[in-house]
Amino acid sequence: MDLSKLYRLNALNSFQYIALVGVVMSAGAQLVIRLLGQPQPNGYNYLYLCWLVLYILGSLLNLFGKPDDHHHHHHH
Repeated sequence: MDLSKLYRLNALNSFQYIALVGVVMSAGAQLVIRLLGQPQPNGYNYLYLCWLVLYILGSLLNLFGKPDDHHHHHHH
């Protein structure tokens, strides 16, 4: 099992990449909300749970999927 598929950016599949971008964008939005002194929307932290679940599912596909399933992008 190649555990580098969990953290190497060029080894991530689409689901993992979307989850990481989602976490970064959600954290950025949360920072802007705090800097503007606005209240955080109810349930905002559930976004992070959604990104975590998506990352875990993507990781399982990446680790245990068949190599010929083409679940990931090849960036050249």
